[in-house]
Amino acid sequence: MTDLLHNPVFNALATGESHQAQGSAHAKYFDEEVSPFAGFDTDTETGFRELHELLPAGRRILFATPEEIDIPNNWQLKAEVKGLQFVYPGDSRPANPSMEPVPLNETHVQEMVALAALTKPGPFNRRTISFGHYHGFFENGKLAAMTGQRLHINDYTEISAVCTHPEHTGKGYAAALLLHQLTIILSQHQQPFLHVRGDNNRAIEIYKRLGFKKNRTMNFYFLERLG
Repeated sequence: MTDLLHNPVFNALATGESHQAQGSAHAKYFDEEVSPFAGFDTDTETGFRELHELLPAGRRILFATPEEIDIPNNWQLKAEVKGLQFVYPGDSRPANPSMEPVPLNETHVQEMVALAALTKPGPFNRRTISFGHYHGFFENGKLAAMTGQRLHINDYTEISAVCTHPEHTGKGYAAALLLHQLTIILSQHQQPFLHVRGDNNRAIEIYKRLGFKKNRTMNFYFLERLG
């Protein structure tokens, strides 16, 4: 059986995110206002060559892979992040969240972008909300914490943008938001997964405590297409 989470970006763009996919049959990417993610189902040299032909000069992408790669010709490395991929076991059922978050919509986008910029859970732009199911907690009328979904790959759904304002950590918001997402995803007969920076020990401990299991290491390459 194909391991869909080995190449999560391309497989999402070919299945659950096909309505947002741009590119070709073998190299696909999102609109940059949605996500910088791009991927391909060919070898690295061929895949990056095809992406280079498809994208304009100066376009930045995020490439995710379990392997370490050499930086391809005509691309400049802007940043490299070591990460981990976690999967929530299908036989587990989460506890009920202690707090009920509220749905987020387009009227909250400015606050969502600002919170993501402050806490850096991963790339987040003005149309990232199109992935769906974003919820959050507010304090004094201001967004204090949020999370949502991102890549949808056949029977897998990714939890993403898990972030809490530094002034509101330790209040249980992240755990409640994760439990809420788990309930949504499992009710749709999907298996939850997520990605996290390898050095984000606080988040990793929360994921493990809630029952997530490490699936593999991942490498995230932020690259810019050269002319």
